[in-house]
Amino acid sequence: MAKRIQLSCTGDSDVLELTDVAPVDPGPGEVRVANRAVGLNFIDIYFRTGLYPAPALPTGLGTEAAGVVDAVGEGVTHLKAGDRVAYAQGPLGAYGELHTLPADKVVVLPDGIDFEAAAASMLKGLTVQYLMRQTHRLEAGETVLWHAAAGGVGSIACQWARALGVKLIGTVSSPEKAALARQNGAWATIDYTRENVVERVRELTDGAMCDVVYDSVGKNTWETSLDCLKPRSLMVSFGNASGAVEGVNLGILNQKGSLFTTRPSLNGYADTRERLEVMAAELFDMLESGKVKVDIAQRYPLAEAGKAQDALQGRQTTGSTILLP
Repeated sequence: MAKRIQLSCTGDSDVLELTDVAPVDPGPGEVRVANRAVGLNFIDIYFRTGLYPAPALPTGLGTEAAGVVDAVGEGVTHLKAGDRVAYAQGPLGAYGELHTLPADKVVVLPDGIDFEAAAASMLKGLTVQYLMRQTHRLEAGETVLWHAAAGGVGSIACQWARALGVKLIGTVSSPEKAALARQNGAWATIDYTRENVVERVRELTDGAMCDVVYDSVGKNTWETSLDCLKPRSLMVSFGNASGAVEGVNLGILNQKGSLFTTRPSLNGYADTRERLEVMAAELFDMLESGKVKVDIAQRYPLAEAGKAQDALQGRQTTGSTILLP
């Protein structure tokens, strides 16, 4: 038997239960991974609350972890038992000691990156990769606004932007988070609890505004984000921390300057093993070169997954949070 976090109904964090389950043998094209560290992400909360519907209940939770290949199914040739690996996609169930998933969603982890760093950065780092290198290929000198710049994704984004020579303006909720974002490479920060975001962006850019806005907050920041953009520039909505953006009138994009908008996801970009491996290789290069360093600010035992989610949802965390099976 193996331990895993499971939920039989959606709701608050108390629906999460630590249970014993029988290990699932990998079928054709699958591998089983013995997790050494598990990543915690806002998307896990979306599934727990029902904002994103799980395929069926009861269900496991989580999509990101790092560990060692425990067993290999028929037809898998790029992985073998004993390989150090990491993953950020696939069926729910990463919150556990063992997880069986498609082998095409798993990449070999370089020896220079430890399990905790990989679990803390796979989903967040691959997200930054597709946002900064594919959704819009950022160039040195461009100015972007990044909401929640002191969080797990934001901390990586600040560092990646600095490495690219991009001016990243990060929104934060406290002086401490502002200091952290600047330490990670943010060009400037805005404390949205005390400052008007649009006015500060206008001041910081001498009225030019931003080439791209990256918004993982959702409903509460949608119009503010649009108001921070240059004409004909790009609004990237990639999360729903405050709730989903609904009832969007496309005419607003015209009124605010012929704006573009997109709602991307990791699965939309890492949709083949080949593309996933290219993306992961760029992330691993950033980690091994030291241009991006993972800040694991919180570690919880697997049994305290609910407590960890509450801290993340309550904006009580900085950097990345991991669970330890």
